[in-house]
Amino acid sequence: MSDLFLGIDTSNYKTSAAVTDASGNPVFERSEYLPVPQGKRGLRQSECFFRHSCILPDFIDEVCSEISINDIKAAGVSSRPRRVEGSYMPCFLAGVNAAREISSVLGIPLHEFSHQEGHAAAVISCGTPAVEDPGQEETALMHLSGGTTEFLRCRSDASGYDLEIIGGTRDISIGQLIDRAGVAMGFSFPSGMYLDKLAEEYVSSPQDQGRSAISPVRTDAGSFNLSGTETQVLRWIDSSSPDEYPFIAYSLFDRVARLLAVSVSEICAGTGIRTVYMAGGVSASAFIRRRISEEIDRISAHNKSLTADIRFSSPALSGDNAVGIALLAGRLYMQR
Repeated sequence: MSDLFLGIDTSNYKTSAAVTDASGNPVFERSEYLPVPQGKRGLRQSECFFRHSCILPDFIDEVCSEISINDIKAAGVSSRPRRVEGSYMPCFLAGVNAAREISSVLGIPLHEFSHQEGHAAAVISCGTPAVEDPGQEETALMHLSGGTTEFLRCRSDASGYDLEIIGGTRDISIGQLIDRAGVAMGFSFPSGMYLDKLAEEYVSSPQDQGRSAISPVRTDAGSFNLSGTETQVLRWIDSSSPDEYPFIAYSLFDRVARLLAVSVSEICAGTGIRTVYMAGGVSASAFIRRRISEEIDRISAHNKSLTADIRFSSPALSGDNAVGIALLAGRLYMQR
């Protein structure tokens, strides 16, 4: 009999369920974006809650068809965005309600975590045996999702991860900037995958691939503002034809990657942290992954004090998912 652990996550726009084993490996993962009407940039929380509640039963049916439910020893669920007082979004109640019912029926312990801790676990702990203590090494987490751009001091603790904001955006997130640009181009929300493809198309074209045509973003010890960049990009899209969209996407993603590289380097220099994990849907971008690594190498070659070791999870685990939540549930169960 195997020890398996169930995770459920109902973040804003993605419903997810996952099962991991005692070795920290996913044995089941299912996730699905909530449908957003064309031209819209999101859903009301009441609509998110309703749609999550409708999708989750099918996911749980799939879990039960692929594994023996008697092997599930503990369940985890994301119950709030962050592990701070007052952090709350109604959409997470859909997952909490389902997890509580499953816990009660199976007679297994249920652990609640923040959505952000799930991201940390997915990138840091996937493939690590649940019985092992991940240790107390202080690292940093770049949480880059649709509504969040935060750089966090990260340390494992008894209940998950202690995460402290040490940098990031002061206004809109990078995910919001990308999604708003994509919707303005006529793509569906969320738009990151479409713009990533456009940027890659431009890279593979014979056109000049110089630096971004978008103005640099000023940073201050790893913090920055993006509203000015949003205004510039949306005006550019409004005055352009679709033929120019690949270059706009390239310029936007290139500017974002360079901004992140500079910000991370500043944070590493200021804190002494050297290992930085990237998590969240934005970090699934093939273009941003490649370009930020190139830029970090360039910065490090000129100044060794700004060196950063950037670590990625698989693109599938970068987005909002329940794998990290299942890993955390397994860790608490095995260390009880």
